[in-house]
Amino acid sequence: MISTQVALLKRELWEHRAIYVTPLVIALIIAMLSITGQVAVSAFDQVVDVALLGAANLGEAERASAMTVLMLSVSLLFILAMWVLTIFYSLDSLYAERKDKSILFWRSVPVTDAETVISKLVTAMLVIPLVTFAVLAATHVLVLVITSIWVSFRGANAGYLIWQAAPLFDNWLATLIFLLAIPLWLAPFIGWFLLVSAYTKRSPLLVAFLPIILLPMLERTLVGTRLFADAIYIRSGKMPLFQGIDTMGLWSDDGKALHELGRSGISFLSMVDLGGFLANPGLWLGLVVCGLFVTAATYVRRYRDES
Repeated sequence: MISTQVALLKRELWEHRAIYVTPLVIALIIAMLSITGQVAVSAFDQVVDVALLGAANLGEAERASAMTVLMLSVSLLFILAMWVLTIFYSLDSLYAERKDKSILFWRSVPVTDAETVISKLVTAMLVIPLVTFAVLAATHVLVLVITSIWVSFRGANAGYLIWQAAPLFDNWLATLIFLLAIPLWLAPFIGWFLLVSAYTKRSPLLVAFLPIILLPMLERTLVGTRLFADAIYIRSGKMPLFQGIDTMGLWSDDGKALHELGRSGISFLSMVDLGGFLANPGLWLGLVVCGLFVTAATYVRRYRDES
């Protein structure tokens, strides 16, 4: 069973290269933006020298907060890209094999439909976050190296300003937990996307999102309740993982929430409430809903006529 799943996961990486190409492209863009930005800032010699002098006189907590803001700014781009990639992968994973008729070949292989669907679920919920984290961590190091070279050319102590200040382990561990928690919390959507991918004959993106948009509107108009709206929109925007942080608020207000977090001087890892997240009934209810959708997707894949 384990060897079969490993082979199926390798198949997903082989067939869906966007899983690792997407974070690599983002890493390249961030590295280029980092170099371009530092070259542009270098034109303001006196202002840069004063800023570096001021940074050297900051306390350890303030320097760590500044590096946390830098690392989180990079991380948020990868997190957004990971969720978009997960959506498109989930919608395409079962739809593509029917579209190009490759499902007829894979059905000749001694692998059950349940094993195939589970491998796609594991890819969406585990493989994509892990690949994203690996590239993200490498990008953090690359950006810090580029910044260190620039700071050294300006005559400042890069080891003191950057490497001694950057809380790499704390930020990496908190980010890894966040990346793994996102698909767990949003598991009902992933299960729904897999079901749509297994069922629809065309336009899986439209078929998947049309009910998500219309059902809350119809419920509000015809019944006057907000059950679907709460289940869809509030769940997607409120993940109970960090104490005192609106995770979706980090994207809004032009990054003001992110800078407030940095100025607070609090460790990002210390805000992780993993116990509260795992004890939240909404997490387990969502996993049950995801399991129902995945079961339905397996049934549809098994009995759908592709001849």
